[in-house]
Amino acid sequence: MSMTDRRNLSVCAGVMALALALLSLGGCQTDSKQQVMAVDKSQVELRAIQTRSFDTSDRNLTIRTVISSLQDLGFVIDKADEQLGIISGTKLSGYAMRMTVTVRPRGKTQMAVRASAQYNLVAVSDAEPYQQFFAALSKAMFLTANEVD
Repeated sequence: MSMTDRRNLSVCAGVMALALALLSLGGCQTDSKQQVMAVDKSQVELRAIQTRSFDTSDRNLTIRTVISSLQDLGFVIDKADEQLGIISGTKLSGYAMRMTVTVRPRGKTQMAVRASAQYNLVAVSDAEPYQQFFAALSKAMFLTANEVD
């Protein structure tokens, strides 16, 4: 076999290998799209669990109410940045849960409050801790809005 024949054979083998690789990737593409869609759906569901809107335009009052609600639930406030609207607290009651809450304007008449919890550095996707937090926050926001002590 001549040198030219060997090169042609080598190039042909390389092209065939590339074609097979592309065909095999094409089969994986559907699975990847389904996985991405499944992850996106679960992320959207989690965001719905983690976020609530409140009818107030007072960001600072909302931040103070978030801090009070976290403390009422047994969290110790680690950080509170009023300018960024971020509050972090840790609850050490037989377990270590950290919750970070973000307060941001939503339009001109609402504040969006989003909570993100971690249990031993693992993101919490269970709805219960978020429901407890938002139940306490909703009550506190109502009492604050109606000036009830």
